[in-house]
Amino acid sequence: MREIVFDTETTGLDPKTGDRMVEIGCIEMIGRVPTGESYHAYYNPQRDMPQAAEAVHGLSISFLETKPLFKDTAGELLEFLGDAPLVAHNAGFDFGFLNNELELIGMEMISMDRMVDTVALARKKHPGAKLSLDALCTRYGIDRSHRVKHGALLDAELLAQVYIELTGGRQIGLGLAAESADEGSEAIDRVSVPVAAAAAAAKRRERREPRPHAASAEELARHKAFVGGIEKAIWAR
Repeated sequence: MREIVFDTETTGLDPKTGDRMVEIGCIEMIGRVPTGESYHAYYNPQRDMPQAAEAVHGLSISFLETKPLFKDTAGELLEFLGDAPLVAHNAGFDFGFLNNELELIGMEMISMDRMVDTVALARKKHPGAKLSLDALCTRYGIDRSHRVKHGALLDAELLAQVYIELTGGRQIGLGLAAESADEGSEAIDRVSVPVAAAAAAAKRRERREPRPHAASAEELARHKAFVGGIEKAIWAR
């Protein structure tokens, strides 16, 4: 199954009060395995950048004013998203900004039925634990040392790894070979190659005869003599 993990950066917290999306990063996954395909774009929000928001993602207006408007590349983004489920962390936030941009240019908004929220998944799997992306990366041993500031594509890449762990971990790829046969997907075939190769290598391994593991008569005799010499043994009471 094709899924898109994505993240956005914005000018603030609420699109209904004038905040805008300024960056989006998307990672394609098939069978819960990243395919290497991604989509990344910056947008000119046509407004100022609050200092608090710039401190989070480091995107200044002087940088963004040279970027295209959302309407200029919206078609590219929608083509990449296709009809796949969309995975995001606190997904209501990202869906809200993405749909606001679509609404502003008179395009059909994305159905919330396609939303997969990793915060909800993490809350169910780890009740009472910290649910931030940083906290989940720490829990699953995912390296985020290069994450100095928030960035949509970087955060989407980290979230893709977290999503894999939340939905079965690295072993989920073991079922890909069978899945590709059923679905006939070229992309799934591509990511299934390492799994198939590992299975073939396992078949080629030389079979070893079982090693003897029963004690010899001499060893049994020595053990009996040793046990018999134990004074005040609890099993003799």
